[in-house]
Amino acid sequence: MTGAARAHRAAAFFDLDKTVIAKSSTLAFGKPFYKGGLVNRRAVLKSSYAQFVYLLQGADETQMDGMRDYLKALCAGWPVEQVNAIVAETLHELINPLVYDEAVALFDEHHAAGRDVVIISSSGAEVVGPIGEMLGADRVVATRMVVADGLYTGDIEFYAYGEGKAVAMRDLAAEHGYDLAASYAYSDSMTDLPMLEAVGHPTAVNPDKALRKIAIDRDWPVRDFRRPVRIRTRLPSLPTPPGPPVAYAGVAVAAGAIGVAWWAGHRRAGSDK
Repeated sequence: MTGAARAHRAAAFFDLDKTVIAKSSTLAFGKPFYKGGLVNRRAVLKSSYAQFVYLLQGADETQMDGMRDYLKALCAGWPVEQVNAIVAETLHELINPLVYDEAVALFDEHHAAGRDVVIISSSGAEVVGPIGEMLGADRVVATRMVVADGLYTGDIEFYAYGEGKAVAMRDLAAEHGYDLAASYAYSDSMTDLPMLEAVGHPTAVNPDKALRKIAIDRDWPVRDFRRPVRIRTRLPSLPTPPGPPVAYAGVAVAAGAIGVAWWAGHRRAGSDK
């Protein structure tokens, strides 16, 4: 590809939870992690409650910060191989029915127009990477945790959240020649405002109240996705990108832990009122 062609490439960046799939990808894994002995029953109940509240109102910046701090302590010492095995065994069962048909149709449209599709999510790469592969995404950006001797240390290497998403997008643009002014971004959350502002064509999808207001004020498109479809039913129409479909190096935040952490952040925020 010539330098001129590279300079005019565009990409479509998608948040994952409540944008591409109908629920939180990470909160869905509470029960499998319980069965694997990584969390106790009380944590599973908290995760289920967190999923319910998340679907109703999403998570704000304070709750996301609480999630980050809580998961650092919770995941420390977890075996990486066990976490990856649990995700691999349960991914299709848990995520298959959740994918929005409207989102996958957009994947098709962007690929047909010659744009790369990038999923960029604060969820862990153990979950986001395989989902990206199933959906035919070209690249994935996700949260990563530090690993030593096959165990999570409890330290976060990269948190794909807020301004961090925009930084990752600019890095990808520099590496792959994307023209961000010609690129697209889709998200449901006010916390992803930097991600949406980084491109020339932002779209609010199933937006929370704050993001909906900004989208209306700025005359951004607002779309409501309502038709989840099973991945295996929808995938045959997707093009297969050449080479490895996603770029998610290293090991990331354990999925079930984030469900518990989000609940803890929500609970603390409520008690402070």
